[in-house]
Amino acid sequence: MALFKKKKQETEEAAAVAEQGFDYEAATLNALNAKLNGTLYDGCIIMPRGITIDVKIGRKEEHDNVKSVQFLFLVTSDSFDEPIIDPIDAHAPTDEEVVNMAVEIFYGGLWHPIDQSLFKKNPVHVPVTFLGQHYDFDMYAHSIVRIGAQHDNEPKMLVAYIANEIPKYLGSKKYYWIRVFLAKQGDKKIVEVRVNGSVCNELTKPLEEYVATWNDDNGFRCEKQFAIFVQRGEDECPFKKEDVVNAANFALEKMVKISNPEEYQAFCKELDEFTGNKALAAEIRIFIPEIFAKLTLGYEEGDSLFLLTGDQDSDEGDSRLEFRKTQLRSYFYLQQVILEYLNTRPPQEDVQRIVFNSVAFRELRKAREAGHEPKDLYVPGTAYRIGEPNYKVW
Repeated sequence: MALFKKKKQETEEAAAVAEQGFDYEAATLNALNAKLNGTLYDGCIIMPRGITIDVKIGRKEEHDNVKSVQFLFLVTSDSFDEPIIDPIDAHAPTDEEVVNMAVEIFYGGLWHPIDQSLFKKNPVHVPVTFLGQHYDFDMYAHSIVRIGAQHDNEPKMLVAYIANEIPKYLGSKKYYWIRVFLAKQGDKKIVEVRVNGSVCNELTKPLEEYVATWNDDNGFRCEKQFAIFVQRGEDECPFKKEDVVNAANFALEKMVKISNPEEYQAFCKELDEFTGNKALAAEIRIFIPEIFAKLTLGYEEGDSLFLLTGDQDSDEGDSRLEFRKTQLRSYFYLQQVILEYLNTRPPQEDVQRIVFNSVAFRELRKAREAGHEPKDLYVPGTAYRIGEPNYKVW
């Protein structure tokens, strides 16, 4: 009798697995680990030097006996501020072929430069100088992924098209990564460059010209490349990401309640005390309203920040020192906190109370009075002033 019960249990378990369908996540981890020789543990791959690889499965479709699956590879490390994310769409007749395609794309595209950076294989020196600061980086980028229709040109390093611009986007962090993604089918195209996960529209211009040379008749075509940048020196920033995130959440809780100048001054004092860093507190107070405005008012904004220096009341007026948002680490830490806050669908009046305090809102109100709509406006970036002496952009 026990034998029949066991057989029945095994049959029910098999039926449950069949109903759930092919386990893409487990199959992908197993196939990838066969190449990496890491350690499979708790649904991820653990590699040396504290690197962890996770896989998530998104959209799954099947048309004309071809399976299409969206994979999301996430590489994390204690040394990275943000996870390195590699979204991959794989297409093949069978589940196993879909998995193998995704694994090969990840292995050849993202893992290759990560592996090179770990063992310092064939680095390319990238010097960075901005705002009186100098940093030396090693770049690792020696592989290109090409997918789709036949490519009628020899492979070329995609980062070579933006080589002169890349140093303008690197700051004081220990690690940066750049993802270039190009795709075209007929007259539709995608040209995207991300620095540490953030889209940088101004970096795409040289790549737009390259994609324009692709033949429109060759069907779907895609090229992408990752580049990893490792600073030779150590990261000397006096605060960590967690400090900014905690202070930003503290600030948001206070800012939605501020209704007069006296309350704002009291909040500024509290934030100074909370952070223990007046310059960081000033960045948080300044950029939270501006990022809210950018995310909610619908205008297009460039990649730049403008640090105002000098005496604004003197005959010479302000000096504007331009640099990129990716070079100010607190900016995207704050943006991440704000996006998470907006995903909670806060009351509209709370959002408005913050947005109404932004310079961008006041300028857009003037533009509307002049007959312009936000969607038609382009703002190169945010200008700001920090009153603390010896202020340094981290």
